[in-house]
Amino acid sequence: MEYEIVKNPMGLIEFTLNQGERIVAEAAAMVFMQGDIVTETRMRKGGFLKSLKAAAFGGESFFVNEFIAQEDGCKLGLTGNTLGDIEVINVNEEYIVQSGSFVGSTTDLTLDTKWQGFTKGIFGSNLFMLKTIGAGKMFVNAWGGILKKQLAAGEKMILDNYQLVALSTTADYRVTKHGSLKTTLFGGDALVIEIVGPGTVYLQTKNIMEFARAIVPFLPKRN
Repeated sequence: MEYEIVKNPMGLIEFTLNQGERIVAEAAAMVFMQGDIVTETRMRKGGFLKSLKAAAFGGESFFVNEFIAQEDGCKLGLTGNTLGDIEVINVNEEYIVQSGSFVGSTTDLTLDTKWQGFTKGIFGSNLFMLKTIGAGKMFVNAWGGILKKQLAAGEKMILDNYQLVALSTTADYRVTKHGSLKTTLFGGDALVIEIVGPGTVYLQTKNIMEFARAIVPFLPKRN
């Protein structure tokens, strides 16, 4: 399998698949296919209730598509639903990933919808995270650019909770309020994630909540 990220920051990822190679992706992620590729649509692993939770609370689709090459040299283009970079994360340890950022993965990697960060929404009332199971390549999309930060043991980072794309679970973290009551009232919910290394952090340069606030004054007023 080969892949190339093209056209960032409004990017997609183009795969070259040989016979028998597979990619699992969100139901709406496919942009194009070339060659003999069979598409199998199924519920997320874990059964009906897990799939329903992912669709209802995590921003994920109820179904996923598995693309299976039937010959060498097939082409597959995938993209995410946000306006920004696509990045490939080589997962060889557990990661947590923002649910709306997940585009797809190799078939030996799945997502755990039982994890408390998803079931309890501990990263904020509007933000759910998923945890990876297994190893493989994970393809993520974000608002704006994606930056990778490597934290040494004991090194600390404070990150706005809506900026987190993915985080290796080797790091310690906690979600807390940041700033004064005035900040909370006039500057948003003021939730941040305090992260202490060692670990790998992927963050996005833009914030969907701030984007939403920015366009509200330009929306038509309801009578």
